[in-house]
Amino acid sequence: MTVHFAQLAPLAVIVPFLGAALSLVLLRRHGLQRVVAIGSLVVSLVVEALILVSTWDQGPQVVHLGNWEAPWGIVMVVDQLSSLMLVVSTVVSLAVLVYATGQGVADGDEEGPISIFHPSFLILVAGVSNAFLAGDLFNLYVGFEILLTASYVLMTMGGTAQRIRTGVTYVVVSVISSVLFLITIAMIYAATGTINMADLHGKLGDLPVGTQMQLHLMLLIAFGIKAAVFPLSFWLPDSYPTASAPVTAVFAGLLTKVGVYSIIRTETLLFPGDRLDGLLMWVALLTMVVGILGALAQIDIKRMLSFTLISHIGYMVFGVAIGSETALSATVYYVAHHIVIQTSLFLVAGLIERRGGSTNVDRLAGLARIAPVLALLYFLPALNLGGIPPFSGFLGKTGLLQAGVDRGEWLAYVLVGASVLVSLLTLLAMIRVWNRVFLRAPEDAEYPDPILMAPVPAGSRFLRSSGGVDDQAGRFSGKGDIRLMSPSMLGATASLVVVGVALTVFAGPLFQLADNAAENLVRPERYVEAVLDPSSANLPAVEVAP
Repeated sequence: MTVHFAQLAPLAVIVPFLGAALSLVLLRRHGLQRVVAIGSLVVSLVVEALILVSTWDQGPQVVHLGNWEAPWGIVMVVDQLSSLMLVVSTVVSLAVLVYATGQGVADGDEEGPISIFHPSFLILVAGVSNAFLAGDLFNLYVGFEILLTASYVLMTMGGTAQRIRTGVTYVVVSVISSVLFLITIAMIYAATGTINMADLHGKLGDLPVGTQMQLHLMLLIAFGIKAAVFPLSFWLPDSYPTASAPVTAVFAGLLTKVGVYSIIRTETLLFPGDRLDGLLMWVALLTMVVGILGALAQIDIKRMLSFTLISHIGYMVFGVAIGSETALSATVYYVAHHIVIQTSLFLVAGLIERRGGSTNVDRLAGLARIAPVLALLYFLPALNLGGIPPFSGFLGKTGLLQAGVDRGEWLAYVLVGASVLVSLLTLLAMIRVWNRVFLRAPEDAEYPDPILMAPVPAGSRFLRSSGGVDDQAGRFSGKGDIRLMSPSMLGATASLVVVGVALTVFAGPLFQLADNAAENLVRPERYVEAVLDPSSANLPAVEVAP
């Protein structure tokens, strides 16, 4: 009998939740908490890899929950896009968790509260997975709220004044976005009598054009805030850099991509067509340009990376706006690429902060000599993000540029030109950090710190910096502690960098998967038939008892 691994989709949500519950039971046993948390993500990754294999060249596959048929019951829908996002998100989450575990051990858990970190982190992963699998708008909303609730805890962990201040901004913006999304769901239900996305594919098109436009724009605004597209990205550069390195890394890699994923579903399933393509192209253009200009103005590595994060969301919106099969294939590949590369760079920034005592480029110099491995870990993903061939960043951007040229409109050509310019400016921003932080001599730094070059004594966890005046957050002065980089922190970061390189090495199979995903995205009737008429799908719907 053939085994259909799509049946395992609920485990992608259930396993992290069970891990979080067990972590809470083991509240005061930090070692066991770590084992449970890492083990939960390993199990989730195995399950999701099996799901990906099952959906590699298939149409959408459906799991009905609670023995209720669609559109009345809750469904989880698995296709190439959702299964790829599951695998990539869990890979980076596992790497970040190992990094955080190494950091906690190296610091003696002195920055706690370690007992809350692991359950919150697993709940965040469960929320992300639920969002990727959601087959109806309300379940998508639930996924957002699960991950956002966990993110509130993670962002403010440590309780510094700066984290609390930026956390309040993050919470307020997130709540506004969630309320707007919930209001839109209510309006859609009032207008159509359903919130199942497959059912909405047909029913939204029967509404008056003005009503469709209003609902469409409300969804895009709600998801645009979560994806941090311009001008809805004002909150991100101040919020993400204040959190600890592992939290910042997982936020940068995953949270905005859930918003991008939702935009993809909105434009290909709920409101297919080109009605708002022009608006999305302008949004993509401004997001790319404003984001990279902000990055060039920064002297703090974390803030620079936060602005490049915003800028490269514009590439993904560019692909969605073009909307062709080529564009969507490149977008799917580029989303996976960006999750891995951006997370890697934030982890490297955390290592730079530990070894150099700062992420301020005015305080850092000569790290290539004292930490050559760290220099390599920065250099590879930096070139990848800048789009240097043959890395995955170049391959994804090339696909987007080809799709823009094929579109043949003047605005598409403008976006193609802007994409090339932004890629060059991204490389400039990354190489400027490389030159100043790793290559220049310590005595050439604007504010040199003699102890920066001192070796960490054997058996010591950190060296005290030689002095200086910190701001309230301790982020920009750079005169902090020089800490030991533990093997697990280096190993986790190196593993993620290797995954980024693997995206290039295995670009052929991955683009095949992306092509299959795009083919299903441009033919939403396959999704609709799989959900509403299981007998026509490649895999019969699976009923999971409550």
